[in-house]
Amino acid sequence: MTGAQTKPDAVHRVAIAGATGRMGLMLLKAVIEADDCRLSGAFAGASAHGQDAGTALGIESGIAIVADPYAGLKGAQVLIDFSRPEATMANLAACRELGVGLVIGTTGFSAEQKADIADAAHHIPIVTAPNMGIGINITFKLLSIAAKLLSTGYDIEIIEAHHRHKVDAPSGTALRMGEIIAEALGRDLDTCAVYAREGVTGERDPSTIGFSSIRGGDIIGDHTVMFAGTGERIEITHRSASRSAYVQGSLQAVRFLADRQTGLFDMFDVLGLR
Repeated sequence: MTGAQTKPDAVHRVAIAGATGRMGLMLLKAVIEADDCRLSGAFAGASAHGQDAGTALGIESGIAIVADPYAGLKGAQVLIDFSRPEATMANLAACRELGVGLVIGTTGFSAEQKADIADAAHHIPIVTAPNMGIGINITFKLLSIAAKLLSTGYDIEIIEAHHRHKVDAPSGTALRMGEIIAEALGRDLDTCAVYAREGVTGERDPSTIGFSSIRGGDIIGDHTVMFAGTGERIEITHRSASRSAYVQGSLQAVRFLADRQTGLFDMFDVLGLR
């Protein structure tokens, strides 16, 4: 294995939650390789406790994987968390108590959990986004523009596809697309979203926003928004070929939080798309 990190202290000290998962390993590698970041902690499931965080990557990081988030956050400035809602909420409590910033890529939060995240942002800085990719967030911006220009005469459908292991549907990214479109149209997504159709549904209500979810294989993430008019159809599509885009966006979020003490932000803030 390569040697442990020897970076100077004048860098962003980053901890990783879910350090043995697919995203966790990619985040570990990116943090270790980034000139302006240093891995300060890692936590994951019991089977990995005590082993070096870089073992699966063939890297000696000098950081042992732990179970306790309080131990894993020791010395950290920012935690990156792409885990499950319940785990993220436990990590949020630890970050809040220890004054550690948080980058959240987890999806599937309840309204109550989202409210708890917003409350914690009065005490620590948080970037939360259903998709950290730079390209997808530019796509969000395009959707806002398109929705305003196509506000009448076009039916809106959102189609998303992900791998067979994804546990929530629609995806957080698809829901965020719906929120952005609904906001641009002056609608409330909670009242205009249609998540399922079966049997005799009647004619389509033109004020609704439809969602369709596909699960299968190893699809990383495909999202298409269809504006279907009379005699024409406009589609805006984003496809993820790898999770590396999420990783680089997460590091951008870490850098964004460096000079902030509190506040709730998203990738529009990080990328200057507001």
